[in-house]
Order: sequence, then structure tokens, then C-alpha cells
Amino acid sequence: MNKTYPFLSLKQANLPYEDELKQAAVDVIDSGWYLHGKHTEMLEQEIASLCQARHCIAVSNGLDALRLILRAYIEMGKLQPGDKVIVPGNTFVASVLAVSDNGLVPVMCDPSETTMNLDSKCAERLITPEVKAVMPVHLYGTACWDEHLKRLTKEHNLLVIEDNAQAIGAVAATDGLNGTRVTGGLGHAAGISFYPTKNLGALGDAGAVVTSDYELAATVRALASYGSNRRYHNIYRGLNCRIDEIQAAMLRVKLRHLEEENARRDAIAKAYNEAITNPNVVVPVRFEGTTQVWHQYVIRVKAGRDAFRKALEQRGVMTDIHYETPPHLQPCYETLEHGPLPMTEQLAGEVVSLPIAHPITVDDAREIASIINAI
Repeated sequence: MNKTYPFLSLKQANLPYEDELKQAAVDVIDSGWYLHGKHTEMLEQEIASLCQARHCIAVSNGLDALRLILRAYIEMGKLQPGDKVIVPGNTFVASVLAVSDNGLVPVMCDPSETTMNLDSKCAERLITPEVKAVMPVHLYGTACWDEHLKRLTKEHNLLVIEDNAQAIGAVAATDGLNGTRVTGGLGHAAGISFYPTKNLGALGDAGAVVTSDYELAATVRALASYGSNRRYHNIYRGLNCRIDEIQAAMLRVKLRHLEEENARRDAIAKAYNEAITNPNVVVPVRFEGTTQVWHQYVIRVKAGRDAFRKALEQRGVMTDIHYETPPHLQPCYETLEHGPLPMTEQLAGEVVSLPIAHPITVDDAREIASIINAI
């Protein structure tokens, strides 16, 4: 039987930590404390420390994290419905949903062909007096941050709201607004997703808001708990976006192994980059002076993507596409006004994600590269 290379196995991903995860679950069950417990408090401290920020509020998922940040800025008077937020065209739809859900207007920005992240030069052309914020999305595990974007946000007094759903532990080549280079601490606030497929994944849905702004942190914390700043005292028309204590406990186990997991993925990415020589394939750039965490390893297939994927599948290599239909072409945004997004649409027709998560190894990556080179 030919060897197969699955795209992802969550069972295999969690297997090395199985005993620790089971013990953490028992601890929560035995405690009788299932919300707002010690694991949530400790997770918040640990994530804030990792992102080199002052505050973390653990919440229900990554989309809610972004929604809460924008809603908090509205409650604080720093944004108002109708304001515009620059968002990359090449992103998961959640980045845009968080904006429109708050009555704000997404302004779609084409990505850089090199980074596949938001292009700061494109962003500069989109800035008008109505633009009040920018959302760098650290897509695929690469920090979306450079000196030009930093300068723009300062010159135009823009709020910087990071979508850090895919890049926890990544490091930029340029200092952020607060001095750190770690994603999640680069801008004014960041939303994180702990969806099970992430490098740091829960065993269900979970997310977090990270910031060094005390007022924002307090506002988000209240909004996430029915708008209350103390029991039965609701100062906002809030939401229920709490994290489960058991998910916080699971994440604390996984967090202890995050550096190891990110290093494992980096070694696989390096093996792919060195071994793939198929002229029809463009491999992602490995940037010097940064730490990329490779939530996805995304190549570009210049011609015949469907046939390429089918050929890989026939040889036992499973792949995925992140993302085949960009947000501005989704049915829910058919009335969204936007300028031309040629690179966004080109990438949507070319990108292929190769296996990089468990159970894939460096040797597997070299074997997959050999299969790709023979196609």
C-alpha cells in the first residue's frame, strides 16, 4: 500500500499531550468551577506575557475577539458606525465580518505578492479622512508589519487592530507601536483564535483579546460578560463571549509546548523550501530577521491547480486551499463597494496549502517535495 500524507489529524496533534490534557480536564471537573476559574486567570496572564502586552481577556472564539475590540472602541468613542477600517483582501472572512458586524465599513486592500499579507503601499492609497483603523492580518503565520505600515498608522492616527488568529508566537522584523516585535503586541489591540486547527489549539472554540490599553481591556471584559462591570450591573448592552474553564485548562497544557510546535513547523517549511524545484510552483518566502510560525504552508501553482491537487491526492498527498473565495466575492458581501483587487483574486486561484501539521515530519516533507517535483 502506498504511503499517505494527511493534511491534518487533530487526534495525532493532541496525542503527545494526551495524559496532560486528561489530567487538566479532571482538575477542572473536580474543582466544580467551570467559568472564570483559576485556569482562565492563569491563561490570560500567560498569553499576555507571550505577546509582551499588559492585558489579555480570554473569550469564546477569534471572531468574537475581533468583534469585541471594535465594539469596545465604539463604546469608548474612538470609533463610530460608518467609520472605515482597512482590511486585507486575502484573508479569512472573519476579519471582515468583525468590521461589518459593528456597523463599520471594510475597505479591502490588495496583498503583497511576496508576503501574501496586506500591502502597506496599497493601504496608503486607501487612506481617507473616513478611515480610522487598519487590521493587519498575520496570515499563514507571517507577521504583517513593516516600517512603512508603522509610519502610516502614526501619521494618520489610525487604530491598529491585529488579526493574530494564525500567528501566535510569530515575530516581526520591525518594532511595534509598544516596542515589542511579537505579534499580538504590535498594535493597539489584537484578536487571537484558539480554534482546534491552530498552532495553539483548544479542544473546541476559544479566543482572546490582547492589549496594553487598560481602558480597552476593561471595556472588552465587560462587553464579553453581558456588558457588566460587576455582578448584575450592566453598563453596556453586552454579549456572552466567555471562555469555558475547561478550554482554558486545555490551552495552558498546549501553551507549554507551543515553542516546540512552532519550531517543528519551521523545520518542515524549511525542508519544503529547499526541496521543491517544480517550475510550476512558487514556494513561500522565508524572511530573515523574523520568526514565522507556519500555521499553513502555502505554495502557489501557476497553472492547473485543480489537476495539480488531484495528482497529489492520487499519490496520497492531501492538500487544502486557504482561501478559494475571498471575502469580497462571498455572497454576503455582494453589495460591498471595493476597488480592483487583482492580486487577491490571483492568489485565490493559485494557492495550495501543503500538509505541515501533525502527523507530517521533515522526512515526509522531503518525500512530498519529490512527488511535487515529479508532477
